[in-house]
Amino acid sequence: MELLQRILELDKDLFLFLNGLHNGFWDPVMVMITRQEIWIPFFASILFYIVKNYRSKTILILITLGVLIAVTDQFSGLIKDTFERFRPVHDPFISHLVHEVMGKGGPYGFVSAHAANSVAMLVLISRTFKNRTFYFLMLSWVLVFCYSRIYVGVHYPLDLICGGLVGWLIGWGLYRLMMFVENHFFFGRSPKIEKTALSAKAARTMILIYSVLLCTVLVAVLILRHYNKL
Repeated sequence: MELLQRILELDKDLFLFLNGLHNGFWDPVMVMITRQEIWIPFFASILFYIVKNYRSKTILILITLGVLIAVTDQFSGLIKDTFERFRPVHDPFISHLVHEVMGKGGPYGFVSAHAANSVAMLVLISRTFKNRTFYFLMLSWVLVFCYSRIYVGVHYPLDLICGGLVGWLIGWGLYRLMMFVENHFFFGRSPKIEKTALSAKAARTMILIYSVLLCTVLVAVLILRHYNKL
């Protein structure tokens, strides 16, 4: 128990340090990044290449992704209700120290459903695409997305780390299940998911889309600040 208490105290200290690295410019940037809507074009590009590369297997991949999101959400919620660890913005001991820049969310934050979802997607989609460049692109998105949850004050680092572990296990398990279904119920149909990879050109295109989205957020905030709209 003493070791656990020490870990939780270190977790709070790390949160307060990272959450304290804020200023007026990054506040709206992180609010935009932490909202999933801003990433719709990036997700749309992933969907486009799933359809383009896997054709008749698209429905299998999309069903697996749907199950992935449902399972990570439900399992994360179950853990939250079991452990009942307050989010930083709800923690009565440190809430007055938290830099809060958006809604507080529900009372409990362990584990982070956002981290579980994003890491599960990283595992499932990167194993499906089998492209190292795309893997590191997705990894950078996961890290930026998860850090934004600390910045806006709704998760401790441990919430995100444990959420990521949950997501990795679910993503890996569902990928193996998807391979089992393909091999036993899609026998003879091509292309085979396990033998089809995302092309280097497609990966570069997705890097471009990702970069344009980030630049658009930064430029939008700069313009709004220039005209005193933020």
